[in-house]
Amino acid sequence: MLNIFERAVGHDHIDDRVALPFDRRQKSRLRVTLQSGQEAALLLERGTILRGGDCLRAEDGRIIEVLAAEQPVMDVTAADAPTLTRAAYHLGNRHVPLQVGDGWLRLEKDHVLKDMLLGLNVTVHELQAPFEPEAGAYGGGHRHHHDEDAGGNLRPPMRLKRHAG
Repeated sequence: MLNIFERAVGHDHIDDRVALPFDRRQKSRLRVTLQSGQEAALLLERGTILRGGDCLRAEDGRIIEVLAAEQPVMDVTAADAPTLTRAAYHLGNRHVPLQVGDGWLRLEKDHVLKDMLLGLNVTVHELQAPFEPEAGAYGGGHRHHHDEDAGGNLRPPMRLKRHAG
């Protein structure tokens, strides 16, 4: 079995690919089958979230491209921006991973959320499609202390001021 331990940066070719739905792209320890049919073990740093288009380096130097696999999702649209924004608010309030497009939202298929959304007067279309949710306002996902300088945060870290007294 091929072991894959790290992300690949600065490569000029792709040797193989692996298609994974979002729930599997969030796991750091995972057995996968590459498009070539070869079995591989992903042994990545804890907290790693893979995105479609990311590349990984196998122990033998091969470069493996990650593809966002099609999976059951729901696309949400509305007659106007305030209605769609209201739907996004209610989904965010439930901490639902959400992909945001121009005039649409995408989330993983869920019959309870579909009923809620229909109650908000939006249109819900079920389909099979890749799912790439927002990473989050603070760089997304689980972070470690050594990630602070990675440039992923949208706002600088808070600095507490000490007052004499």
